[in-house]
Amino acid sequence: MIRICCDKKEKDLKNFWGHIVFHPTNAIEDDWGKQYLDKIAEDGAAKTIRIYSMFEESVTLGDDGEIKYDFSLNDKRIDYLVSKGYDLFIAYGFIPTWLAADKDPELIKPRYKGATFARSYPYDYAKWEEICYVYTKHLIDRYGEDVVSKWRIHCYNEPDWYHFFHDKAADNHARAAEYCKLYDAFVKGVTAASEKLCFGGPALAESPKNFEFLEDFLNHIKKTGTRLDFISFHSYGTFPELIEDKRKPIDSRGAMFDTMTVAKVAKMCGFGHLPLICDEWGAITEGYLDKSRIPEMAFRENEQYAAYFVRMLTLFDELNLPYEQMMICLSGQHDLKGDLLGNRNFFSKSFYPKPIFNAYVLANKLGDEKLYYYPELEDEYVSVMPSRHKADGHMSILMCYGDDGFALPRPTKEFEIDLSGIDREYKIVKYVIDKNHANCYTKFLELGEPQDAPEDVQAIIREAGTLKAEECGTVSPDNTIFNLEMANNAVVLLELFPA
Repeated sequence: MIRICCDKKEKDLKNFWGHIVFHPTNAIEDDWGKQYLDKIAEDGAAKTIRIYSMFEESVTLGDDGEIKYDFSLNDKRIDYLVSKGYDLFIAYGFIPTWLAADKDPELIKPRYKGATFARSYPYDYAKWEEICYVYTKHLIDRYGEDVVSKWRIHCYNEPDWYHFFHDKAADNHARAAEYCKLYDAFVKGVTAASEKLCFGGPALAESPKNFEFLEDFLNHIKKTGTRLDFISFHSYGTFPELIEDKRKPIDSRGAMFDTMTVAKVAKMCGFGHLPLICDEWGAITEGYLDKSRIPEMAFRENEQYAAYFVRMLTLFDELNLPYEQMMICLSGQHDLKGDLLGNRNFFSKSFYPKPIFNAYVLANKLGDEKLYYYPELEDEYVSVMPSRHKADGHMSILMCYGDDGFALPRPTKEFEIDLSGIDREYKIVKYVIDKNHANCYTKFLELGEPQDAPEDVQAIIREAGTLKAEECGTVSPDNTIFNLEMANNAVVLLELFPA
């Protein structure tokens, strides 16, 4: 039995999970990008969008040596996101290629639609400071300080990884030293525009492997007193090569390691109080990788990823850490070779909604108060997040069932849920994601994995992937028991409305 104490609030529940990285940033103005973001906003699947400032396309150096600015594309993207009700998380980066200290063409890398970025540090940090100031002031002038102060910004992206920053550094300590200069100039530029904004760094790529980079950075902050409002990092449960040689399979506990390591380093350096923001997460790295190389990438398409997300959400909620946001990285979605091949996104090439998207929709129906609950020992494979909405008192209970690795064939099980403490009759509405519910991938496999399917076939697959609400009767103070059957790797949301 799982007992949920409907009249006992455990704590206020902050939504740290409903946030995404939309990549590439310059797909926001594309029709497919708008289609994706419109659906995410319509279904309430995310509250915050992380994007790049993309200075490489908006900041140029004139023949007179003066910096020229054209933020028209940036404004078009942000105007659209704001109109949809999103909050923003903006990574200031990358540096324009003309500002690179090392002009080696090998260090200039292509991006989507002809954009490029430089892997070098700036040759002039005063110019970087000016860029950060002008851009920040532009945001404030256009959207208002009150709005922008509710967003978050941070300096650069994955500076601990040679692929993005200081490719020729002797070691990670040298790379960190150069990043500290970048961050200091960033802070000066941002605060010259406003002291009210929320900013931080360093958006680590490989936090546990490169903990010395974070340690060097935090020691620099402590020594100089430079302002830091939060610590940002990336966390991926495992890597392709670790799956291939069976050293580290997909497992929800893998996501815990990065976070705990970052938290330990932060505490060791005297910053254990700062908010932790995982501004990229995923079950595995490499958004462009698909199941043609590693069959396990089918995980990204089926009900297992939905269960992984909900399991991870409940695990992180139990940690005694200042964990404020986690953002799933939706990258590789602009270069899909076909439908449901194992790429890292919410929607397939033909716009089939995946189980992971549906799980985000359900998770964002949770309330703002967490309720106490008690599972019995035999229910160890079920995760529960019971909540209540302050505004109207209705309750939302999110659950998932399965092993931490999500690969074991656990049997379908019936759970007895005791909704103790209810003071009136409630109507129960149920949403289910499992192999046979809200799962486009199962239908896709049944139909022979059709690529470039005709519209009528696409409609069938799309319908199979759509969430559906089912009314399941009522409970009352005299009858508080609700029986719920869950298949392996199922995600269920129960909503209880006063009848």
